[in-house]
Amino acid sequence: MKSGIKILALLLLAMWLGAAVFFSASVAPNVFGVLRRADLPNASSLAGSIVSPLLSTLNHAGFEIAIALLVMSFFLTGGQSTFRKLSQMISLAILAVTTALGHWVLAARIAALRASMQVPIDQISPSDERRIAFDSLHRYSVLVFAVAICAAAAGFILIALELKRPERSLT
Repeated sequence: MKSGIKILALLLLAMWLGAAVFFSASVAPNVFGVLRRADLPNASSLAGSIVSPLLSTLNHAGFEIAIALLVMSFFLTGGQSTFRKLSQMISLAILAVTTALGHWVLAARIAALRASMQVPIDQISPSDERRIAFDSLHRYSVLVFAVAICAAAAGFILIALELKRPERSLT
């Protein structure tokens, strides 16, 4: 039974991790690149309008998966060394915190800044304090998402390593 749940945990982490890496390495850069090469006047704003809901979905899903796996790990980590158990729980907690931070804090502040600008981001001077704040929040968002990916990868590896070990009988 425990191995089936661990396989489900691996599947959930693998799906999220694959989607997050694909989004970061392919979707976001290509959406921005294609729209900018089309010489659209508000290419970055349009690209952000496409990419933001996708990132929101990834962050929300990452948070939900991390919380579910964190709760499950309380019941499924019996027989593991304290170090491995804590490492797994910490990696899942980091995934939960970073995706929550990205979704409910950084994305919300970015959206509020975009709304306050009243014109597309492309039309705001790079020296404008709102644009500087936007760029800073964007950098933090990218960094936080990268940390989430690393935490998910660590959690995946730790669960996979535990799955390889034979289950111990309670009798």
